Amino acid sequence: MKSYSVCQIAEHKKIYYFIRETESMTIAALPSKYLSHRVRANISPNTIRREAYSLSYYLDYLLEKGQEVTDIYELPYDKQHEFFTDFLMWVKRACHNGKEKKQIPSNGTCNIYLRDVFGFYRFLSIQYEQFGSLKVLSDQTISVVNAVGVKKSVTTQHFRGYLKEEEHHGKSIEQDKILTLLEACANTRDQLLLLLLAETGYRIGELLGIDYTTDIDYKKRLIRVQFREANENGARAKYAEYRSALISPDTFEVLLFYLSEKRELLKKTNYLFVNLSGDTIGKPLNVNAVYAMLRRLEHKTGVQATPHMLRHYFANQRRKSGWDLPLISKALGHKHIETTIKYLDISTDELVDASEDYYKKNSSIFMVDKLL
Repeated sequence: MKSYSVCQIAEHKKIYYFIRETESMTIAALPSKYLSHRVRANISPNTIRREAYSLSYYLDYLLEKGQEVTDIYELPYDKQHEFFTDFLMWVKRACHNGKEKKQIPSNGTCNIYLRDVFGFYRFLSIQYEQFGSLKVLSDQTISVVNAVGVKKSVTTQHFRGYLKEEEHHGKSIEQDKILTLLEACANTRDQLLLLLLAETGYRIGELLGIDYTTDIDYKKRLIRVQFREANENGARAKYAEYRSALISPDTFEVLLFYLSEKRELLKKTNYLFVNLSGDTIGKPLNVNAVYAMLRRLEHKTGVQATPHMLRHYFANQRRKSGWDLPLISKALGHKHIETTIKYLDISTDELVDASEDYYKKNSSIFMVDKLL
C-alpha cells in the first residue's frame, strides 16, 4: 500500500493538487506548496497532476530509504548521484505502483518522474536559500532558434544519470478503421468529434475547448484554437497557442447539422461539445468522457483508437498529399521539427522507392559515366 496519496480540490475554476500521508492524513507541506505554485504559474493542469503523482512516488521512495526531502541536500555528490539513479531503478522495477498487476514503465517515463522531482528541488532552492542547490545538477548550455530564426544560448540544468530512452514512434490509424468507428457512433456529436480530430490534427484538449460562438469562422469553414486558462471542463490549448484549421465541406455539413440538432441544448453553453444525457447533460464534455466513448466504440467494433492516433493520421495524410515538414509541424502545433518526424510512418520500401525516383531524375548528377 502506498504511504502517500494525491488529492485535489477545485477553487475558482482551478484545480489544486496536494499530497497526504495515507494513514495520518497529514499534508506533505513542501510538495503541496510547490504544486500550488505551479497552479499559480499557469502550468497545464495535466502537467501538474502528473507532477503530483511523481512527487508522491518520490515521497514513498524517501520513506523507504529513511530520508527526508531536505536531507538530500547534505549528501556529497557521489551519494546524491547514487540516490537519484537508485530512484530511477526503483521506479523502473514498478515499486511505485501499488497495484497487483504492475506495469513496467518505460525509461522515458522513469526519466520524466525524476525530472519532476528535480523541478521540485529547484523550487526549494529558490524559495529557501538556506537549502542551496543539488550537487548532481550541472549547467548545460544549448543553442536554440526561435520562430523567426534568431539564435540564442540557453543554460539549463542537467542530470548525467538518466536512463537511455527508447525511440518513440506513435501509432497511427488507417482510414478504413476511422470509417468503421464513424458508422458505429451512437450520435452526431461523436461523429463530429472524430472527424475534427482527423481533419484538424488538434489535440483533444484543444477541441474540447472550442467555443462555437467565437472559434468557428462559418464563412471560411475554419476552426480556431484559442488559449483559455479556465475552461469549465479543464480543456486547454497547449503552449498558449492560437491556430486555425480548414475543415472539408462534408464535415462542415455535419457540424451545421449537429448545431441544428442540438440547438436547444447548446443554447445554454458556448462549448461545442457537451454531454447529451445524464446528470451532466448540457455540461461541456471532458477528456475522460471522450476516452470512455472510444472504449465503447472499441468494444463494438474491435477498432482501437485514441485522439493521439488521429493526430498521427492527420500528419501522415498531409505528408502523403505533399505537405512539407515545417507546414505539418506548424499545423500540429509542434515546437520542434524532431517531434513531427516521429509522427510520420515512413517505411523502408517508401525510402527505397523515393531514392530510385530521385536517381532516375538526377542520373548524371555526379557524372559517374565520365569515370567509366
